[in-house]
Amino acid sequence: MKAFTKKHSGNRWPQLLLLLMLVFAGAAPAFTQPAAKPQASPAQTGGADIHARVTETLIDASISDDTAVDKMLAGYAPRVRELDNVIGHLRGELRKGGVGAGSLGNFVTDGMLSESRAKLGNSVALAVTNAGGLRKNAISEGELRERDIFELLPFENALVEFDLTGAQVLTLLKQVVSHRDAQAGARIKYVNDANNRPQLASARLLIDGQEKEINPAATYRVVSIDYLWKRSSTVTSETEGNYSVLSHAKKIEPSGLTIRDAIIHYVKAETAAGRDIKTNLDGRFMLDKTATPNPQESRQ
Repeated sequence: MKAFTKKHSGNRWPQLLLLLMLVFAGAAPAFTQPAAKPQASPAQTGGADIHARVTETLIDASISDDTAVDKMLAGYAPRVRELDNVIGHLRGELRKGGVGAGSLGNFVTDGMLSESRAKLGNSVALAVTNAGGLRKNAISEGELRERDIFELLPFENALVEFDLTGAQVLTLLKQVVSHRDAQAGARIKYVNDANNRPQLASARLLIDGQEKEINPAATYRVVSIDYLWKRSSTVTSETEGNYSVLSHAKKIEPSGLTIRDAIIHYVKAETAAGRDIKTNLDGRFMLDKTATPNPQESRQ
């Protein structure tokens, strides 16, 4: 490991970080978003006198190569090189921010919805993911490479299909709005409460190009990620919504595809069709300024 540090220093660090991501992804399928955990109390030592010893090692050219590490990394080198392949072109900047996670959130959920419909048909009405899982704040205009998607979506989160009632869909969308998460397939109006927190006012689903009221008794197919489904915490949080409604779906079916692979395929499919990826702020989240005391965020 010492040789690893010496040999791969300098401008190769970005490639190595992605390489290590591939190693962890292949070796640990459970490499998913870390859930918020309560802070543990410090361990009790019973008054024992604890001594720590710290040593320092200078990392420079005097440290010889470690052939075992080099051999291990060599197997991943071709895949790391593939990450520099151009898979599409972005027209305009994608940026995360505000209700719905901005144009970056729209891009990811548009891809989720498109890929799910390609597999299951137009029966998929809605795609939802959390803003916290998007680990880049922006992607600049220009060439899109696989590494951009790996950096944006580093976790092994799998897509899952849920059959929800209309009433459950509304419960789901309340969490999406109040935690500024992302969705595709709905047209939402929201208000900001007295504490400037967004709250769902109304929602319709965009079906066959038309906005339609959500029937509380009807069944709708929704795609989301296993992280939101399996989160054990139901405690109210400023950063993470309570998505326990997903576990009460009439039908739950894993798709066998990670969100990252879905978005990579989506970009490639758009490119093959001769289309660029565009910044898309299409009004899927609209602030009702007449009913909110703090109309700061208006359109996403």
